[in-house]
Amino acid sequence: MPQPIYVLNGPNLNRLGVREPEIYGSTTLAEVEALCRAAAGPMPLEFRQTNSEDTMIDWIHEATDNGSGMIINPAAFTFYSMAIMDALKMFGKPLIEFHISNIHKREPMYHDSLVSGVATAVLAGLGARGYPHAVRILIEMIREERAAA
Repeated sequence: MPQPIYVLNGPNLNRLGVREPEIYGSTTLAEVEALCRAAAGPMPLEFRQTNSEDTMIDWIHEATDNGSGMIINPAAFTFYSMAIMDALKMFGKPLIEFHISNIHKREPMYHDSLVSGVATAVLAGLGARGYPHAVRILIEMIREERAAA
């Protein structure tokens, strides 16, 4: 059985659908998970959300040991968590930083991601519909990495 891909979601994303729908849309996190699972097909997928930085770090460590790739929407952790950035540095596999909104089009406090410097790729501004695209792209990246090995 192949190693799973991890889709990790940070703080307040459990409130998708009701939190600032003008920015994040009306799609719920449960609907996002269903979209990701459909896009993953037979590829095993671990889909998780936490409001806790230490839990996120533990999941990144787990993904480092057990995963084949990762999509992370670090939410607010993006802009201040050196601990999450350091954990992601150890990942060493395809890593996509994902944001529902275009963080570069928002207020200046949202422009400087600590995660972007360690991510393989960054997807932002596609809304919740971007998640399944990220899953498909990640699977392609994993296959390309395996073929090159």
